[in-house]
Amino acid sequence: MNLHQMLLQREAEQRPIRVGVIGAGKFASMFLAQARLTPGMQVVGLADLSPERAKAALLRTGWEESGLSLESGSAGINAAAKKGRLAVTDDAEAVIRAEVDVILEITGVPEAGAEHAWLAFEEQKDVVLVNVEADCLVGPALRKKADQEGRIMSMAYGDQPALISEQVDWARAVGMEVVCAGKGTRYQPAYHYSTPETVWGYYGFSEEQVAGGDFNPQMFNSFLDGTKSAVEMCALSNATGLKPQAEGLLFPPVGTARLAEVLKPVQDGGILTESGTVEVVASEDRDEIPVEDDLRWGVYVVFRAPTEYARRCFQEYGLATDSSGRYAALYRPSHLIGLELGISVASVGLRREPTGSTRFFLSDVAAAAKRDLRPGEELDGEGGYTVYGRLMQARDSVSKGGLPMGLTKGARVKKAVSRDQVLTFDDVELDETGLAYRLRRDMVRSLADQR
Repeated sequence: MNLHQMLLQREAEQRPIRVGVIGAGKFASMFLAQARLTPGMQVVGLADLSPERAKAALLRTGWEESGLSLESGSAGINAAAKKGRLAVTDDAEAVIRAEVDVILEITGVPEAGAEHAWLAFEEQKDVVLVNVEADCLVGPALRKKADQEGRIMSMAYGDQPALISEQVDWARAVGMEVVCAGKGTRYQPAYHYSTPETVWGYYGFSEEQVAGGDFNPQMFNSFLDGTKSAVEMCALSNATGLKPQAEGLLFPPVGTARLAEVLKPVQDGGILTESGTVEVVASEDRDEIPVEDDLRWGVYVVFRAPTEYARRCFQEYGLATDSSGRYAALYRPSHLIGLELGISVASVGLRREPTGSTRFFLSDVAAAAKRDLRPGEELDGEGGYTVYGRLMQARDSVSKGGLPMGLTKGARVKKAVSRDQVLTFDDVELDETGLAYRLRRDMVRSLADQR
């Protein structure tokens, strides 16, 4: 609870946490808007495939053009930083190799995220892996590399997996049994088949709203079609040890008042086939009627009183519980993604503590077909026209040869695949030379060795 004081101390010492950012989309823009107002923190470099887009994001979020500098190479980035200027470049490696303490990987591209994080660890830099797609695909392998190099790999505070991990840690640290944890979202079964062409209609965004922001239709579609929910719950599971249910995510329509009543084991009147799991709750019924007190933007944890005394305390202090009084829930109604990311930077840079980090390989996200796929078709990855992500227990996904969602972009279909069918490695041809593929292969081998 003293991060701000620690940042002020670093500011007074003229020794700010030096930050390098890779990716200049909406999440990064929100962080950049706050970073310039945060004492004890200096954004040294911002890399994006389009430097002009990166510069536009900075100007849109309040940075002065006089404080920006277009650079290529680590030396130029370092020189600009010494003058108090933020270097903008298309060279992510230059930012990683520059004089920075913490790298924020925010590209959203799993292959790129794996490569950037790996290089950062080799360069003795800590990484806040905002790229949940990379975490879901090869997080355990990247965490192993970070540990070997004595570096930190952290989830991004403000994003839902880190916020839920914080809630799970709180419950466990005070001796509670965590029964279920997760987030809310807008969900209908038909959304699994949404495409970048239909996404804005579902969200109700106007053309003016889309044109005026950092809105990537494929990324936003991944939130709608269920892929992002699966990816985030996979990351949460692999960080906390909570397992997915055998059937994956059910998306039950549940408001905040009924979290503890519904998200408990079946034998106690709930819907869970086992305790200690993850789930995403829908903000509207299947007939599209909004749920009362919905949790569309928030996160939650359901926990069980370990003793009769604790159950009585729940009642005495007004905690909302189920009908038995043994199950209770705490929730946060909203999250601010990039606006809160500075908490991760400060925690990693000052305390040497991640705000959540992958530790297990319990969950996986396999690709399912959005429509019937024909041989010769090319898959277009997360949020696209061809596949959506389905949360599975890692052992089941691996044993069935499930194709990870993070390896789908650019893969070519070899066999006909029916709508909603989970694709396997045998169904596609894909590039096997990249780092992400090799790390994933090694993870699967390690999992097989544990059996």
